[in-house]
Amino acid sequence: MTAQRRTFIAAAAFLMAGAFTTLPALAAKPLVIGFSQVGAESEWRTANTVSIKAAAKQAGVTLKFADAQQRQENQVKAIRSFIAQKVDVIAFSPVVESGWDTVLREAKAAKIPVILTDRDVNVADKSLYVTLIGSDFVEEGRKAGRWLVDYAKKQPGKTLNIVELQGTVGSAPAIDRKAGFDEVIKGNPQLKVLRTQTGEFTRAKGKEVMEAFLKAHGRSINVLFAHNDDMAIGAIQAIEEAGLKPGKDIAIVSIDGVRGAFEAMIAGKLNVSVECSPLLGPQLMQAAKDVVAGKPIAKRIVTEERVFPAEIAAKEFPNRKY
Repeated sequence: MTAQRRTFIAAAAFLMAGAFTTLPALAAKPLVIGFSQVGAESEWRTANTVSIKAAAKQAGVTLKFADAQQRQENQVKAIRSFIAQKVDVIAFSPVVESGWDTVLREAKAAKIPVILTDRDVNVADKSLYVTLIGSDFVEEGRKAGRWLVDYAKKQPGKTLNIVELQGTVGSAPAIDRKAGFDEVIKGNPQLKVLRTQTGEFTRAKGKEVMEAFLKAHGRSINVLFAHNDDMAIGAIQAIEEAGLKPGKDIAIVSIDGVRGAFEAMIAGKLNVSVECSPLLGPQLMQAAKDVVAGKPIAKRIVTEERVFPAEIAAKEFPNRKY
């Protein structure tokens, strides 16, 4: 064998060995998910972000994260950026329900599956997204309404005047929670809604709107229904500053089940919080892996949630993860 032939065989063997050693690396290429978050408007949203980032890290998923700062146009830009980057899966929690058809068609044309988390979208073609992972907001509203109906039964003959702090206008939780609540209290002669206005899911706005409610209706307000705990906590400040006792002079029903709400319940300032779990990260990672692997996946994945009245808040508080 000539020296030239020996050199050729050695080089070929080296190249083949190199090719085989790169195969596992190619097989181990991490899944890439582009995720657009609504923002950081509440304790719930912060916990949701932490859950998604932690679950991605644990699953070995590369997460491209974008904060929309509660603006739909920012989410549309983020989704188009994810399409341009050719991520494996796009996931997002939509700021509002409508206005997504065009950008989701772009994702479908690029053959990138879309997963919705927490909130739904209103699109003509439901095939534009694979699944929605999250809570049943209508049922959350019903749960809040059922608690209030039971509360009213303990005060027979008394009319309870309600003010309502809605979430972001046009958002799925604001629309659905109101629908569920109204469905349950409709026709009940004891329950009367005086005013309903958006508090934008924030403590600051919740406080501001509650101040306006108190200025207009004062001590005639018997109940506050807040679409999330942060608005309820802001409203509690306004109620106290008005010289009234939250949880007593004004019963407070809210939704989310964050630690701040449990602290308020333990202090006797909030009567009940309907759970809406933000810990969706593990479900999102599993759904993304299943979609990429071509496995069948349910169109709607609903999280299991509870109702926490103030009476059990102290006992349950140590178990809260958000």
